[in-house]
Amino acid sequence: MNGRVDYLITEEEINLTRGPSGLGFNIVGGTDQQYVSDNSGIFVSRIKENGAAALDGRLQEGDKILSVNGQDLKNLLHQDAVDPFRNAGYAVSLRVQHRLQVQNGPIGPQGEGEPSGIPITMVLVPVFALTMVAAWAFMRYRQRL
Repeated sequence: MNGRVDYLITEEEINLTRGPSGLGFNIVGGTDQQYVSDNSGIFVSRIKENGAAALDGRLQEGDKILSVNGQDLKNLLHQDAVDPFRNAGYAVSLRVQHRLQVQNGPIGPQGEGEPSGIPITMVLVPVFALTMVAAWAFMRYRQRL
């Protein structure tokens, strides 16, 4: 338990139907305007309220879009990455990479040498008390037999 943050990366195919306001999200990135350091991918910067992406619910801000209708978005200038979205038609298939944060270690503020979790006495005292009550009840029951 070292307190560092790790990420779980998953991929998903998301099919959207273009609505009156388009697909309902904005993108950033490309080889000419990297959104993430050392990564020229195309990322979702904003999900528009009541747009196709928001109504579907699976696409999230920060997701990396790998392809649009099978067209790879690797190593493209931003404007060249916008074109596949504009030309995608009514039904659009997106290959998306989700990056989920996974906590590895303590989640709350703790002092130096302070143990995490519930103190063991808060668990052991009630367990011991219940054990004693059960033993007493058992002994009383046996005496009546």
